Amino acid sequence: MTARSWPAQPARRRHRLHLVRAVAFAILLPSLALPAAAQGLKLQGIGKELRTCSRPDEGPPDARIGSCTAIIESNVATRRGLAVAYNNRGNAHNAKSDYDRAIKDYNEAIETDPTYANAFNNRGVLHQKLGEHKRAIEDFDRSIKLAPISGPVFANRAESYVKLGDQRRALQDYAAAIKLKPNLGGAWNGRCWARAISGDLRAALADCNESLRLEPNAAATLDSRGLTYLKLGQLPAALADYNSALQINPQLANSLYGRGIVKRRSGNAANGDADIAAATKLAPTIAADFARYGVK
Repeated sequence: MTARSWPAQPARRRHRLHLVRAVAFAILLPSLALPAAAQGLKLQGIGKELRTCSRPDEGPPDARIGSCTAIIESNVATRRGLAVAYNNRGNAHNAKSDYDRAIKDYNEAIETDPTYANAFNNRGVLHQKLGEHKRAIEDFDRSIKLAPISGPVFANRAESYVKLGDQRRALQDYAAAIKLKPNLGGAWNGRCWARAISGDLRAALADCNESLRLEPNAAATLDSRGLTYLKLGQLPAALADYNSALQINPQLANSLYGRGIVKRRSGNAANGDADIAAATKLAPTIAADFARYGVK
């Protein structure tokens, strides 16, 4: 596979898997299935690899890569088990920011089992991480067609619609995600953000509050609520949320910029300018982004 030059991503609203404004849902994958005939020493020896490859929290990425590779090379996995091994290894490469190998493994997973919805979702998440939102939506579409009751995938697709400026479709997908999985805090936050951008501020505030009830002290949601309060003109509340978000993640460019705007409007121009300068250094297009959000 020819190496690609992946674009650098600015430090903005980062998620668990470092997706920009994305709801990062690492779908928990099933245990690798083995055919009944695969018995004996070979199968006994692969047990540890099965556990390590199947569990995202089982050791560092290199350990998961090694175990998934052992599964792939063992010739004892079923077709679905082999697809899961490729997919899990792709997730481990993704965690290491080794995107060429990650995309190759997701492709292998899909080629091995074209009915495996998780591989399409995870490849879509990687495209989303890299700003390739149309390609991400194509993968999310295919994942949803295969598994139409997956709330996290609807939320992921909504995120890409937000980035493409299609708030109507984004809000439809967030509503579907919340209906399917009401305790999905990231989906409530995503809808808060989409509504705040669109100007539906009271509904946005309710969504952010519910997201924070489900996932207290989430920096991305505090940032979303900060924008909502800023657009409502409630400057002390916006400042409090931006301060809280930055205590959790001092490099959150959106919160730095939003806090700078709040300080300027509150008469503290010097400190406001300092925040805006710091945010612009992290994300050079952030002033244009906020203009699209309705904040100048």
